[in-house]
Amino acid sequence: MTGTALHLTILDTTLILILTLGFLGFAVSMLLTPLYTTIAYKFEWWKQQRTEAMGGAASTVYNKLHAEKHKRHIPTMAGLIFIASITLVTLPLNLSRGETWLPLAGMLASGFIGLLDDFLNIRGSGNIAGMRAKTKFALHSLIALAGGWWFYSKIGVTHVYIPGFNEVYIGVFTILLFWLVVIATANAVNITDGLDGLAGGLLTTSFLVYVIICCVEGRYVLAGFCMTVVGALLSYTWFNIYPARFFMGDVGAFALGTALGVIAMQTDTVYVLPIIGAVYVIETGSVIINRTSRKLRHGKKVFLSSPIHHHFEALGWPETKVTMRFWILGEIAGVLGLMLFLVGQHK
Repeated sequence: MTGTALHLTILDTTLILILTLGFLGFAVSMLLTPLYTTIAYKFEWWKQQRTEAMGGAASTVYNKLHAEKHKRHIPTMAGLIFIASITLVTLPLNLSRGETWLPLAGMLASGFIGLLDDFLNIRGSGNIAGMRAKTKFALHSLIALAGGWWFYSKIGVTHVYIPGFNEVYIGVFTILLFWLVVIATANAVNITDGLDGLAGGLLTTSFLVYVIICCVEGRYVLAGFCMTVVGALLSYTWFNIYPARFFMGDVGAFALGTALGVIAMQTDTVYVLPIIGAVYVIETGSVIINRTSRKLRHGKKVFLSSPIHHHFEALGWPETKVTMRFWILGEIAGVLGLMLFLVGQHK
């Protein structure tokens, strides 16, 4: 009886610490927001409107839907707020070589690439202003491969869980899998970040699901990191919902997309990540489908515009309706992914 009571007390204390980290992430982010806003508006960090779609054709539908928004001059690079907040909370209070060092380092390194891309965007003009896609991919790949090497050689991960086969030894191919998961997740999140509040709400759900997954696995330090992200994202989304005061930019999307991919690898839940992040998968798939259709069907598209959230806008859905319905889909997907993870705990 005493042992049980002691165990519950320790668990309660751990959960309180995790929740406190989330609150601190929110509070620090709130405190940093006025500083960012002052600097962003002073130096006119306006996001440039794209004139080309992701498939290479003129983005006429997108421009028609968002012409008024870009006239308002909304600053980008607001991802700096939650990156700084997460870092300021994690470094002194929740840094662990085995759990939080890798997602924090991946977030910062990928965020730096996104920052360069955003800087080129606000100083550029025409087409898709910013870093060349091949350059961005190469730089991000270097970061993902370096993280994969650390994951394999320093942490010593050589197996991956596959439903029906349990732990499968893949050895050095762990580095390649790490690269694939990080690159795919970061780019999928970046593609999804296209409407006011959309990515912020979806990422909040994804990281909250991983708070639970980490707690079930006993990775309480990593759970604290995920909760810090949730807190910081809630602050960001407060200001990013329609009409947005600012955009997270590539600095935010690449940073958190990378962190999400790293955490999926650390928790050995790559098999449920596409379900938890189903909306990101659908968004990315719509871009691939439209691009392929253009090439194979002489310019004809399957969707009016891609990513698919713009397709629904083109059908007449208000931006807020698209965003909130996608939030609901993300929450449903998160619950389904969590259910499958819990079922798979027999491994």
